[in-house]
This record gives sequence, C-alpha cells and structure tokens, in this order.
Amino acid sequence: MPVDVVVVGQVARDLVLTVADVPGAGEQAAVRRRYELLGGKGANQAVGLAQLGMSVTLVGVVGADRVGTDLMEQAGLDGVDTASVVRREGTETALIVNVVDSRGHWHYLEHIPEATLVTGPDVVAAGAAIAAAESLVVQLRQPADVALEAARLARAGGTRVVLDGAPSGDEYSREPLLAAADVLRADAREGELLAGRSIATVRDAILGAHAIRERGPELVVLEVAGSGNVFVDAERELFLPHTRRSGAGTGDTTGGGDALVAGLTATLTSGGELAEAARLAVAAAGATVERVGGRPDLGPATLRPHLDQLPHPPTGGAPNETAGETGRAARR
Repeated sequence: MPVDVVVVGQVARDLVLTVADVPGAGEQAAVRRRYELLGGKGANQAVGLAQLGMSVTLVGVVGADRVGTDLMEQAGLDGVDTASVVRREGTETALIVNVVDSRGHWHYLEHIPEATLVTGPDVVAAGAAIAAAESLVVQLRQPADVALEAARLARAGGTRVVLDGAPSGDEYSREPLLAAADVLRADAREGELLAGRSIATVRDAILGAHAIRERGPELVVLEVAGSGNVFVDAERELFLPHTRRSGAGTGDTTGGGDALVAGLTATLTSGGELAEAARLAVAAAGATVERVGGRPDLGPATLRPHLDQLPHPPTGGAPNETAGETGRAARR
C-alpha cells in the first residue's frame, strides 16, 4: 500500500550525554543524564512525520547486529515502516555520541561505517515505494549519486522531491540533483555553499533562495543563523523567526532542522499552502530544540505554544501558482 512519504537517510544509535561543561584534555566531567535513542537524520525525520500523522517508509541501513534490531523495533513502535531498511551483514550499526553542555551546545562523536550509507541498489530496491509515495525526503549526507538515483525514481513517478542539506560532490553531481528537486531546505552554512554568497540577514537569505531556485527547486527554505528561516517560492518571500516557549531554554539544537523538514513536508504532502507549511515547520523546530537529543515530540500539546507565537496564514486572495499545486498530477 502506498505511503504518504518515503525518507532516504541515516539511521543510527544516538547516545546522548548531558554535562555541565565539556572537559578539556586531561579533565573529567560527571554525566548528568544519559539517553539512548533511535537516531540519525533520516530516522528523526521519519519519526517526526509519523507523529504528524503521515504514513512513512524509511530507506536506510543498519548492521545485522543487536543494536540494529533494537532500532528497528523502536522505529516500528514509532509508526515507521522499516521494510526498506537494509540489514547489512559485516558492519556495525552507526553510532552518534552527542555530548550536550548546560548551554545547549553540542559536541558530536560519530562512528558511521561506510557500509551504513545507502547505496544505489538499496534505493532501487525501494523504487516502487518511492514512485508510489506523495513525497520523498532525501537527507543529503548520503552519497550524491545515491541521492540523485532516489530523486530520479521519484520524478518518474510524479512524487514530490524534498532535499535536506547541500549536495555533496562537485557541480557535475550537484546541479542534476538540484534540477530534480521540488523543495530544498538548508541551514545557514549549507545555504551559503549552495548560493555562493554570505547569508547574514533575511535579505541575504531571500536573494540566496532565489539564486538556488533558478537551478531547479520551486520552493527553497534557508536558515538565517540565530534568527529564523525564509521560505521562498515564485510568488512569496516569507520569514518566520525562531520560536521559544516562555521560560524554556534550548536543550539541544541538533534535531531542529530535522523537525522543520518533517513539519514542512507533512503540510505540503497534505495539500497545505506555503504559509501553513512554514508555520508548522518552524513550530516543530522550536519544540524540538527544547529537548535533549534529536528525537522529536510533535504532538498537539507540544506544538501549540510555538504555533501561538507565529502569524496565521492569510485567508482569501489569489492562490500561489507554485505552492498551491497539490497532488501527483500537478508535479508531473
């Protein structure tokens, strides 16, 4: 049965340790809290989409080890279809150690064996699910040729292509991938890389988004570091600031971008307009960075305080000719 969204991306065991301060060389620090979670950007996005009511299939790789089994069990409990997750013999499941200090600053230690990256054959094996879905999310820490193969399978089936991040590799692999995208989301650093310009202000981000749009994506979402995100399509240039619940601090910023992608994709997949998608995306990110670890919690009660800080979409007026198109036929 077709699902709403297929996510191609990293699956890992997340070990999150909270400390007062990260120790220097020759020093030690007591761990305040320890969390062991299903993680990796692909898994985080898939879980967020499921929490927002989407049916979702995850395409990724774990080892044929006990850790991989535990992660797949957790993904199933989270409502994520794991039939297209490969259990790779001869490799360990990826591990991400995230040390978070009292200011919410994170420090990553990653063990991501090359064999845990998605391959072309892995994507082809999931081709029927990709072509039948409404939307495909590709997390661009995967090899560029694999991401392009997934995007091409999606385009052939009329599936919306959402890219998260900056394509790796040179322009010969980057440009075809951008050309195959309907939506691209990037953080400030990735946005500067793609746009070829500094992004220090909202205006910088809007100009950068238009420059990227000329290379393929209909909708571009770029972060303005420390400020918020711009959402730019053919008709509209929206800026929404970061949200913060009164009295809440930043627990850990690592999962904010993944939650933003989940909120954006869920709304577009459901046929929502750009302004509605932007609100949910920003609220989802705001709710997630209050938590330690990248795992989202996107229930209504968690999202409401953040949605209440954002302007409601305007009613009436002419529809957006690009973002207003919904359904598979409009994307063919």
